[in-house]
Amino acid sequence: MNEVLKNIKERRSVRKFKPDLPGKATLETIAEAGIYAASGRGQQATKTIVVTDPAVRQKIVEANRAIGGWGEGFDPFYGAPAILIVLFDKSCRTGIYDGSLVMGNMMLAAHSLGLGSIWIHRAKEEFDGEDFKRWLADLGVDGEWEGVGHLAVGYADCDLPAPAERKPGRIVWVE
Repeated sequence: MNEVLKNIKERRSVRKFKPDLPGKATLETIAEAGIYAASGRGQQATKTIVVTDPAVRQKIVEANRAIGGWGEGFDPFYGAPAILIVLFDKSCRTGIYDGSLVMGNMMLAAHSLGLGSIWIHRAKEEFDGEDFKRWLADLGVDGEWEGVGHLAVGYADCDLPAPAERKPGRIVWVE
């Protein structure tokens, strides 16, 4: 089977990660896969922030946990040591779609490199907040940005789940 199709069919969300941080070159490869995603009118109006600093990761964990309403100590990133945050320029009308394609490319890239990943929501709410807007400014990211999602990435500390049965009737032909 074609390797791309094989990765599409075999990739699964991982909800338990080892603490070992993947190498920087590997994370760069994943992030680069994201910037090759299709974008409306070729605008390339997304940005990916790669977080490996444990203190910054913990700040993101706490904000995400609070937005999600979970109790203290819960990690909505399941222990993944790296978080790749996808944002889009708010002036881009196709930004949410473009950012979703970035996330999909990065999930497939992570899987193809032997890593686990999972899309974690609540990036929109985080980056609507003043703390994260200031953080972007401190990073030198100018403009108005909206969060699409977080990609939690690391080495899986579990077996990949079996694929769910595909629901019938999801493909309709017009010939």
